[in-house]
Amino acid sequence: MTTKDGDASLPMGELSEDMARNLQRVEALSQRFIKTMSHKRPVNESLSGPDQELFTNAMTTYWGQMAKDPARIFAHQLDFWGKSVTHFMEAQQMFKEGKFEAPNDETATDRRFANPMWQQNPYFNYIKQQYMMNADAIRQAVQDVGDLDPVERKRLDFFSEQIINMLAPTNFLGTNPDALERAVETNGESLVQGLENLIGDLEANEGELLVRLADASAFELGKNIATTPGKVVFRNRMMELIQYAPTTEQVHSIPLVVFPPWINKFYILDLKAQNSLIKWITEQGFTLFVVAWVNPGSDYRDVGMEEYITEGYLAAFDEVKKITGQKQVNTVGYCIAGTTLNLVLALLKKRGDKTIKSATFFTALTDFGDQGEFTPFLGSDFIDGIEDEVAETGVLRSLIMARTFSFLRSNDLIYGPAIKSYMMGEAPPAFDLLFWNGDGSNLPAKMAMQYLRGLCQDNNFVRGGVEMFGETLHISDVDVPMCSIACEGDHIAAWPACYGGFQMAGGKNKTFILSQSGHIAGIINPPSKKKYGHYTNDDLGLTSQEWREGAEFHEGTWWGRWGAWLAKRSGKMIPARHPGDNGHEILCDAPGTYVTKVPTL
Repeated sequence: MTTKDGDASLPMGELSEDMARNLQRVEALSQRFIKTMSHKRPVNESLSGPDQELFTNAMTTYWGQMAKDPARIFAHQLDFWGKSVTHFMEAQQMFKEGKFEAPNDETATDRRFANPMWQQNPYFNYIKQQYMMNADAIRQAVQDVGDLDPVERKRLDFFSEQIINMLAPTNFLGTNPDALERAVETNGESLVQGLENLIGDLEANEGELLVRLADASAFELGKNIATTPGKVVFRNRMMELIQYAPTTEQVHSIPLVVFPPWINKFYILDLKAQNSLIKWITEQGFTLFVVAWVNPGSDYRDVGMEEYITEGYLAAFDEVKKITGQKQVNTVGYCIAGTTLNLVLALLKKRGDKTIKSATFFTALTDFGDQGEFTPFLGSDFIDGIEDEVAETGVLRSLIMARTFSFLRSNDLIYGPAIKSYMMGEAPPAFDLLFWNGDGSNLPAKMAMQYLRGLCQDNNFVRGGVEMFGETLHISDVDVPMCSIACEGDHIAAWPACYGGFQMAGGKNKTFILSQSGHIAGIINPPSKKKYGHYTNDDLGLTSQEWREGAEFHEGTWWGRWGAWLAKRSGKMIPARHPGDNGHEILCDAPGTYVTKVPTL
């Protein structure tokens, strides 16, 4: 009998033949594991955790605080000890009374502990309650560390929370009732399949553990994902330029050029027809061009921001003007591509170039004074480690970035998926967004360090300016009509930071829109979903908090509001343009070749 029948105990008995056979299969899998790990390409050790100086400083400060106010520190320790001993005595008392049940449990609700056995079974309940007490004690100890630099405190808070998450009993087979029940129900098949999943993930990432979040076999680019019709009309070593087919008889005369981030692939904008921003833009009567960036290998080590600007942005603008016969274009930059687009606009301003009619930014940072949740990873210890890594490999590998992003939501993106895959033996879901999330790109060594040192750490673009192309580029140089869309729940580009940088831009024609949800869902928010709303406020002289308090809320997506804003800056209506209809060479169908190109490392 299992807990599904109302009993809080696991079934007992001898190993079945299936169980014994499955356990024997582990030996063959172990050989694959050894072979994989023997060819492991290790990541620089400094990228696996903070410099030990962080914890040394925290401990020194902690003991200094104890010397100043020992009563407070001892009170916290005694409280923890008292709770632990009381918890042990309560559990023993239940056994003394002959009851196989858990004592009173007043710990907070946590979805990790949804299995009834965490409440009913005395063994699992004891472990759960003690874990919760331990977690609270660690958090309290961190709070007791006074007089730390604010950045160091934020890093200490983050990494101590990572330790708490890592040590959760759900992460270990012997203390995870869900995994143990599944193992018994399947005669060990779930554990063997879990080991298969684990080894498969290690093999896919050169021995580094990165949990697959989606079933890659369920998607094929151009077939059931990234299917909006279009043609590659230009290619150089940095990018392919895709012109999408019109869906209206007439289009606005001024074309739109979209630059996605080059950390991930462009098809986040074109996952499927129901949520494709690319498809929606063509339906609004715009001639749309989208850049598909190359996934660089080690031969791109000396490629910097300059090459992304000249061979990416400026080359795309030139080709689009040739194809459409227009002197101006509208443009969009998403995330890091939006940050770089600001540099481009500052450069064009210096050169007196009027190519850009208007610019839109999706979740784009220019002011890195508040690094938000990325603060733990922008300390000199991590950046020094990245510098050593890219000097050796020529690129910042996508798996390093994916791992870093995952730790920002470790329970959701690491431990939860790992439990399902490795302990429960479940296959990852066929989820298009998670498939895209796992399809990352590398960053060239030079470009990565320019971005991390010059923009993120030194914040030069809003301070003294960025020296590039013989010019000093500053945020105040950006003065074209512009619209910025930030996302309320964004943990990558916090909206107050996006807003603050946008305020510093030199132009007066500025519109700021705040979407509900996060970095991806707040942008990929089609009208059909009717899920996330957005906020507007014309007064950009306010602080971010004042702006939000005075903002007007609107149901549904911001897409239509932005589309109307863009239409006013897109010229008269003309007959629709089709890729190649002006004799321009067609290289291949969308989504192109760069999106699937595997780099050499």
